Amino acid sequence: MTLSIDLKAIANLGSKALIMFFTGTVGIIIGGPLAILIVSIFSPETVGGVGPDAVWRGLSTIAGSWIGGGANQAAMFEIFEYNPDKFGGMVLVDIVMANIWMAILLLGVGRTIQIDKWLRADTSTIEILKEKVTSYTEKITRVATLPDYIIMLALAFTAVGASHFLGNHFSDFLIDTFEVIRDKTKILSSLGSTFLWMVVFATIIGIALSFTKAKSYEGAGASKIGGMFIYILVATIGMQMDLSKVLENPGLILVGFIWISVHAGLLILVAKIIKAPYFFLAVGSQANVGGAASAPVVAAEFHPSLTSVGILLAVFGYVVGTGGAYLCAILMEVAANG
Repeated sequence: MTLSIDLKAIANLGSKALIMFFTGTVGIIIGGPLAILIVSIFSPETVGGVGPDAVWRGLSTIAGSWIGGGANQAAMFEIFEYNPDKFGGMVLVDIVMANIWMAILLLGVGRTIQIDKWLRADTSTIEILKEKVTSYTEKITRVATLPDYIIMLALAFTAVGASHFLGNHFSDFLIDTFEVIRDKTKILSSLGSTFLWMVVFATIIGIALSFTKAKSYEGAGASKIGGMFIYILVATIGMQMDLSKVLENPGLILVGFIWISVHAGLLILVAKIIKAPYFFLAVGSQANVGGAASAPVVAAEFHPSLTSVGILLAVFGYVVGTGGAYLCAILMEVAANG
């Protein structure tokens, strides 16, 4: 997916990508407390509970997942000591609402022109990047041969293996060396995530290959093969859902719906104000809610050359995830007990 990357062109995309990313983060931080306040008006038992069973403690794990990823979710679970027996219900709300929202964003990709027109967005830098990569791809496009597929898969699986190896060892090194990362209750503990560093190293390897002759394999369909594997990844995530869990506390789905609606509404409002393209809205949102697994999927739907924007923002989400989720959890505790 990163063989055709153009780092200079990505840098020229400007600050709106970061603005929309942080808007998504703020939407999640304030969305949780607002959802608790609204639901408590007519169903206080849904957001009640005391001690380890307090619902706000469980919702803090969703905040960690939606701002950062699995490592941040685990950090919130450790920090606020939510009842492990009820954790499955929170994971279900997390997965269901995140995937429904991603589906809505993907549906919007097909209407990008109309949405950008409504937002009055300047998409010139995005179009320049897409045209540059498209023209390069057209220039090198060829009918892929068996050796092409073998080499592309060899590059892919070698990079994956190297990323797993480096990610595991670098994560262990950080955990063994730094107390602030080893302690799950600390904000920087998410930097000990193996998955985080696996994504980082895979991206670095892909970028490095883009400066070599391997870049020509984009013409043989490298990004298409990458897209296929990303969809397999998303499918495996969806297969982990147990919809029967929703019956334990069905009101939590409403909490999740209100929460994600606040996130979406704030993104749309800010995008309208700063005239940000729909691409920045969608990818900025998924870099928070979906993380490194789905942000590249949404970005790639706009154009394969934009995949790296999704990856880079998602990795950034891991860094700010625990701190943002911690703030959100404190606000939810106030809302629940107010």
